[in-house]
Amino acid sequence: MDLGAVLLSVAILGGVGLFFGILIALANAQFRVYEDPRISEVEEILPGANCGACGYAGCRAFAEKLVEGGEVPATCTVMSDWEREDVASVLGVEAGEAEKRVARLLCAGGTDVAIRKADYYGIESCAAALAVTGGGKGCAWGCIGLGDCNVVCDFDAIIMNEFGLPVVDPDLCTACGDCVEACPLDLFTIMPVSQRLIVQCKNLLEGDAATDVCSVACNACGRCVADAPDDLIEMKDGLAVIDYEKNELANKEATARCPTGAIVWLEGERQFSAPERIAVGS
Repeated sequence: MDLGAVLLSVAILGGVGLFFGILIALANAQFRVYEDPRISEVEEILPGANCGACGYAGCRAFAEKLVEGGEVPATCTVMSDWEREDVASVLGVEAGEAEKRVARLLCAGGTDVAIRKADYYGIESCAAALAVTGGGKGCAWGCIGLGDCNVVCDFDAIIMNEFGLPVVDPDLCTACGDCVEACPLDLFTIMPVSQRLIVQCKNLLEGDAATDVCSVACNACGRCVADAPDDLIEMKDGLAVIDYEKNELANKEATARCPTGAIVWLEGERQFSAPERIAVGS
């Protein structure tokens, strides 16, 4: 092959490569999006859990919002106090304050108070048991007790107690919402810790029909409605419903005459309700 032809081909290819390289460099300079280097610095401090408790898709998205000034470090419930201070120091802002939120179980129907209508043998999963036996409990709305919520909790904030009910440790809970998604009966909700008055029942039956299947079920007696101030509580479909827009009015008085203990007042890890739990068959 003629050496001149080879050199010409190499020169053409080199020229084409150089031409497109320059085009790419110019395009990159023209369309490059500037990224604040503090985003990566903040992301390094964040826990990397990507749990979504802050309300964003992951730690990266939260870091971007922090740098924009749209959030305060305290919004992250997974970080320790010193980590929040580190983020605040990087951004030159105050760590801020955010009310702690925790997962609450809206059911108190453990094996000591709720009857069973069927036994389930199979995969240890609430979702599977619900599909096969309807959950097995006499109360179709009650906690199945096989611990799907416990399995998905990455923070070890949920344990199963001796009565087959999940118990949330408020100190470990980050309000990520994984338990909310895992529960096939929608029995978990994320609530600010200031919301202490809670109805731990979702049974839509009334009167004896409700308490026949679970002795701590709401029987729609309406006493909590009468005792609560300014329409704080109302009955809907046979169930007491609290208006948390009026949470500042809530107090323990609304639980005083509840005959079953379906409505409770929480203080720390202690739970206050009027009657003692009544065991099934007593």
